Amino acid sequence: MCSDPLKNHKFARRKNKLQYAVPGGLIGVGTKIDPTLTRADRLVGQVLGHVGKLPEVYTELEISFFLLRRLLGVKTDGDSKKQSRVKRLMRNEVLMVNIGSTSTGGRVLAVKNDLAKIYLTNPVCTQEKEKLDTKSAC
Repeated sequence: MCSDPLKNHKFARRKNKLQYAVPGGLIGVGTKIDPTLTRADRLVGQVLGHVGKLPEVYTELEISFFLLRRLLGVKTDGDSKKQSRVKRLMRNEVLMVNIGSTSTGGRVLAVKNDLAKIYLTNPVCTQEKEKLDTKSAC
């Protein structure tokens, strides 16, 4: 998306001028962005804030992770009662990464014990120590 600051914007909630917004709140933002960029929920997961006060934007993440032992709700080919075991993260594995309401793809660059380095397909604006979840893209 675009990382240029929005200027001369209007914040409103039901035609009332907005004094502040809270996480999870629904607000309207008047911009001069081309409507084709905003249709079909394309801005879901994007972050809006004052210039210079937003968290950093990352294209690579170093994460500490733990894997579930077995896949829940997935049957194996042979035995319908036995659950499939989760495989270890592998270098170059493609993942779906969810951080807050932002979803993006990622490729595992390196894995060591319970630490991994992931290259993101789209930049993400987030804080350090933020929780995220991943799943294999396959």
